[in-house]
Amino acid sequence: MPVPHIRFATFDDEDTLGRLDRVTWSPLHAVTPRPRPPYEPFYNERFGPRDHLVAELGDDVVGNVVGNVVGNVVGYIRLGFPTPLPCNSHVRQIQGLAVADEARGAGVGRALLRAAQEEARRQGARRITLRVLGHNAPARKLYESEGFVVEGILPEEFLLDGAYVDDVLMGRHL
Repeated sequence: MPVPHIRFATFDDEDTLGRLDRVTWSPLHAVTPRPRPPYEPFYNERFGPRDHLVAELGDDVVGNVVGNVVGNVVGYIRLGFPTPLPCNSHVRQIQGLAVADEARGAGVGRALLRAAQEEARRQGARRITLRVLGHNAPARKLYESEGFVVEGILPEEFLLDGAYVDDVLMGRHL
């Protein structure tokens, strides 16, 4: 499978990213209820196109691999500030990552993660952090393989589908 092309999102990507976000929703990684119509806009006052990197696969691959996603976009990653505090401005946080089911295992998530780290470095960040649900073993394995380490655990932070789930804080230096 070809390496995905990573680029900044644009305003034209909003509908595609919203749809991708809805079709990839899972209790494995979501703490919010399953999205239902009418859908909220994907971009909001806090996060716009420049806060998202998107992964695209070429036209020749998309038709065979990704039937549920409009266009060539098969994933996105959201990069933001963990807090609005100036004393915390040297840190970036991954605040969303989605890959179309049909494109999983093709290196899309890893490419997005690496691109986000590079963008954080470009912005002058010294650290990058994220939060992941304790039961999301595939995501934790990916993050660990990219140098993220567990920096804290909030035990039983969420009650999801009748089960208590840990919130795992991970980070790494850039």
